[in-house]
Amino acid sequence: MDKKKYYITTAIAYTSGKPHIGNTYEAVLADSIARFKRQQGYDVFFQTGTDEHGQKIELKAEEAGVTCKEFVDKVSGEIKNIWDLMNTSYDKFIRTTDADHEKQVQKIFKKLYDQGDIYKGYYEGMYCTPCESFFTESQLVDGKCPDCGRPVTPAKEEAYFFKMSKYAPRLIEYINEHPEFIQPVSRKNEMMNNFLLPGLQDLCVSRTSFKWGIPVDFDPKHVVYVWLDALTNYITGIGYDCDGNSTEQFKKDWPADLHLIGKDIIRFHTIYWPIFLMALDLPLPKQVFGHPWLLQGDGKMSKSKGNVIYADQLVDFFGVDAVRYFVLHEMPFENDGVITWELMVERLNSELANTLGNLVNRTISMSNKYFGGEVRSTGVTEPVDEELKSVVLGTKKKVADKMEELRVADAITEIFTLFKRCNKYIDETMPWALAKEEDKKDRLAEVLYNLVEGICIGASLLESFMPETTEKILAQLNAPKRTYEELDTFGLYPAGNKVTEKPEILFARLDIKEVMEKVEAMKKEEAEKVGTAEEKKEEPVIEIEAKPEITFDDFMKMQFQVGEIIACEEVKKSKKLLCSQVKIGNQVKQIVSGIKSNYKPEDMVGKKVMVLVNLKPAKLAGVLSEGMLLCAEDENGTLALMTPDKEMPAGAEIC
Repeated sequence: MDKKKYYITTAIAYTSGKPHIGNTYEAVLADSIARFKRQQGYDVFFQTGTDEHGQKIELKAEEAGVTCKEFVDKVSGEIKNIWDLMNTSYDKFIRTTDADHEKQVQKIFKKLYDQGDIYKGYYEGMYCTPCESFFTESQLVDGKCPDCGRPVTPAKEEAYFFKMSKYAPRLIEYINEHPEFIQPVSRKNEMMNNFLLPGLQDLCVSRTSFKWGIPVDFDPKHVVYVWLDALTNYITGIGYDCDGNSTEQFKKDWPADLHLIGKDIIRFHTIYWPIFLMALDLPLPKQVFGHPWLLQGDGKMSKSKGNVIYADQLVDFFGVDAVRYFVLHEMPFENDGVITWELMVERLNSELANTLGNLVNRTISMSNKYFGGEVRSTGVTEPVDEELKSVVLGTKKKVADKMEELRVADAITEIFTLFKRCNKYIDETMPWALAKEEDKKDRLAEVLYNLVEGICIGASLLESFMPETTEKILAQLNAPKRTYEELDTFGLYPAGNKVTEKPEILFARLDIKEVMEKVEAMKKEEAEKVGTAEEKKEEPVIEIEAKPEITFDDFMKMQFQVGEIIACEEVKKSKKLLCSQVKIGNQVKQIVSGIKSNYKPEDMVGKKVMVLVNLKPAKLAGVLSEGMLLCAEDENGTLALMTPDKEMPAGAEIC
């Protein structure tokens, strides 16, 4: 009988730099699902890979002094190495620079153009460079960007567009008829209410302002833009051919059973991608799951914050399976999870070292101490045995039910509930007390047999999440890995088998103080490396377009003073604005600034800043602003507030 197929994908990682542990989490999550499906008997194909085109990569390659291909080759290799380090069992690692992918993207673009779904037009409007956004005149606030309040300039760029609105009604109908398509449900509601129901704008699918992309073969000054290139990897990677000559694998595996992606790109996978597939007359994927983010203790990871944690760093401290356990178990189903070094140590000590490691070690040690390592069932049972067996044999279904809902953290919890029940069984039966009475030897043997059997079943269920740990446990118990069907039966451990003489410590307890000292030393060493590299580089400079000269009288019209921010909050109607209450002398001014991408409201309070005080008041996103905070901006749009380098009172004149 043929196995039932299961095709799972991750989003392809963007090759702009090394992925942090939050990015790596997705690959580990997909791997755990793929492994569990294989254990259940599915014919699994697990695809992951890298997204390698775009303007950002073109700029980074230029900064690095290498070609774009050299740059993405290096970063893609780094990403693949991390996926391998984390023991992910992918079947294919696709790159969007693969020749077969690029060829199919060109053919897809031409097909959609020929059938009238793609047309040539223009990006046109008022362009805000820092926000990289076009706006119509009506969207501007006092003639400036509605998000950041900066000046805008007229801009126009030739581009090809895809007719999204043509397919929107069909997609809305599909989502309503397939409630399982977008998960969790909160993501579905967001897509329907915020994007589909208000009406879709046509989507730009080509650019001419940069060259690092797949050329539009019939109009080579254009390159295919982002999503039509990146999203199609899910079909090109398994042999889709736009001319109708797709491979047998494509015919077997498509549609995908699960696209696993981050919540930040749910729109592209549940709106753009399904519409592209409809235009190609292909079935839609069965399910798209937008998982939450794994955050550092102080918020989203970013290099600018200096709070990035990488998988290889964690592995050096804790080992691969401990890291896999943490990222899989600590991530809630819908809400963001948190990772810190302190939390890692706490979980390793409490769950892995105590609950699991200690259980295995005690069981093996007692088997060696009382029976020379031999494990046998004697049939001398008590009611507590049935309670243990009930928990052990009930775990498989509970895990399967949780995995069916993609509640991976809950599935792992069920397995550790089994291990905790085994620990409780030791306390209930007290093997050390049984060993003191000769007539209790058979009962003692039965107790240890039950423990070994329970651990074997639990370890076999754990394999999808912690494969190396499962292998180590079963090797120490001298037991074969159970098939999925065998997990329904208690008592398959071969009577007379011997456990290992010297049990290996699966997870050694760690001292939090020692770990944090090593972490701080690691951070210091990395900072020194960065500093040395910066010293070797020529200080970067930025050229900006010169403005018309002004007179001294013009300058004297502007009043600059030091202000102290006493309160700050987000502007609810804007993604980029903060509203600050700024004390200047004896007065307080309300100032709205487009700095939300670089500063949190709570970080602003107490700062001394440079303020243009006599700027004409204006409304930004409906909020009155009575001045301007002065900032510097680099070529990447990163902002830094201008602050006095000595302590100055609020109200001091800047002259």
